[in-house]
Amino acid sequence: MENISEAIKAFNFIIALSVLVVYAITDALYARYTMDVTNRNEFKAATIGATIHFFLAFGVINYTQNWLYIFPLAVGSWIGTYYTVKKDRLSQK
Repeated sequence: MENISEAIKAFNFIIALSVLVVYAITDALYARYTMDVTNRNEFKAATIGATIHFFLAFGVINYTQNWLYIFPLAVGSWIGTYYTVKKDRLSQK
């Protein structure tokens, strides 16, 4: 386990931004995946599920190299879920 100063020195803002964006997309896909499974749209759900695992691998590779990438990962996750659920709720009105 690296210490905080080593993690900060190795931290790259471009990678952090990439992790944030990828996890915003991933969690948006998770929300869409849940809706498609609930609606029994098997092809869409399966395709989204496969895409999710591809994106998850990107995050895992990055945060196992530097634990500080967990923070943009969490922010991206929140944004993706919030946006997708809000968009779905508004489209239901």
